[in-house]
Amino acid sequence: MKREKFSSRLGFILISAGCAIGLGNVWRFPYIVGEYGGAAFVLVYICFLALLGLPIIVMEFSVGRASQKSIALSFDVLEPKGSKWHLEKYFGMAGNYILMMFYTTVAGWMLLYFVKMAKGDFVGLNTEQVGAEFNNMLASPGLMAAFMILIVLVCFAICGMGLQKGVEGVTKVMMVCLFLLMIVLAVHSVTMENSGPGLEFYLKPDFQKMMMDENGNMSMHALGEAVFAALGQSFFTLSIGIGALAIFGSYIGKEKRLTGEAISVMALDTSVAFMSGLIIFPACFAFNIDAGQGPSLVFITLPNVFNHMAGGRIWGAMFFIFMTFAAVSTVIAVFQNIISFATDLTGCSIKKAIAWNAVIIILLSMPCVLGFNVWSHIQPLGAGSTIQDLEDFIVSNTLLPIGSLVYLLFCTSRYGWGFENFLKEANAGQGIKFPRAVRFYVTYILPVIILGLFIQGYWSKFM
Repeated sequence: MKREKFSSRLGFILISAGCAIGLGNVWRFPYIVGEYGGAAFVLVYICFLALLGLPIIVMEFSVGRASQKSIALSFDVLEPKGSKWHLEKYFGMAGNYILMMFYTTVAGWMLLYFVKMAKGDFVGLNTEQVGAEFNNMLASPGLMAAFMILIVLVCFAICGMGLQKGVEGVTKVMMVCLFLLMIVLAVHSVTMENSGPGLEFYLKPDFQKMMMDENGNMSMHALGEAVFAALGQSFFTLSIGIGALAIFGSYIGKEKRLTGEAISVMALDTSVAFMSGLIIFPACFAFNIDAGQGPSLVFITLPNVFNHMAGGRIWGAMFFIFMTFAAVSTVIAVFQNIISFATDLTGCSIKKAIAWNAVIIILLSMPCVLGFNVWSHIQPLGAGSTIQDLEDFIVSNTLLPIGSLVYLLFCTSRYGWGFENFLKEANAGQGIKFPRAVRFYVTYILPVIILGLFIQGYWSKFM
């Protein structure tokens, strides 16, 4: 069966960006920026994004395009005979499934909040009452399961329409709507009365703020924490290491060099994160609300901010439909990868792959749903943790860094695919070349950085 291709370069860039653009950009990024000092943190984050994320995106795209397969078979096709690189496929496939075990639930929360905001359920409520609404949602397994299942079925239905008509066509429309919504929301937030302090915090770098601990004292430890947070966010926001991006490399031709394509994807991903900050910080500062409040920022703090705005119900509904688009773009991209696992490994039809995987994903997602209510007594990472925390930790702190390390070593080691083969594939076509001069960096320095991130993730969690 001939492998379907994207109809345009724009489609490839938008869906690859859609995979990278997700809740890490519009949920995690703003509250981490708020927590670690604002504009100075953003500058450090962007530097790490280019140094850390860009080479691995190029490598994932290269492995995908050279093999014309998903991660289920890409290493099998390219590895030297008798080597064991193909064992990474089990970790990569597991990463995609585990990611969807909690991501579909959170995407359902975004859609549910859009419905609630549009209905006016938050009108007139204070922060405590909005918090109670959020807690009521978590305590309702039937409601959460219903929206999770809706997300799963709709996204698989889109994948079932085919790569060009379904995945590419829908993602193009959704990403354009996402950017238009962001621009409207950002302009509204920036032009609000008393938005100036929020803009200054977000856009005017002050490196002293990165050095301040929670008590307002200057501390090198606080600076180290901020730098590691920027390093981690730059790495995890792109979903690199589990083949979620490599699959889209398998759907494009050799007309364009892959470094330029990776830069385009990374630029779109970064612009969404940056624009999220433009929406959130001016609004929070205008109403004297702390923007560094962690995950509760989106579900408790921001609905309260919208309550204070003129036309807040409309602005709030627009914000949560934008959040839904960001989440769903990732779900569609990962589902496309999961479908490819089945078709690559078994040769089954796309319809059969969708039918089986829809049931599997729904069943696998139920522990996350139940972990906030019926199974809330299960706290796998210690007091106060949930099943979702464990699933997130396995993906973010284990499978993503290990997978990225494998891609790096595979593309640079003479015992793997090798640097020359990688460079030939990455630089096929026209556009920006992947520089041979960075060979030492990607072969010896970058793997050590990623290994350090992996160790730090476990150290901070368990030590």
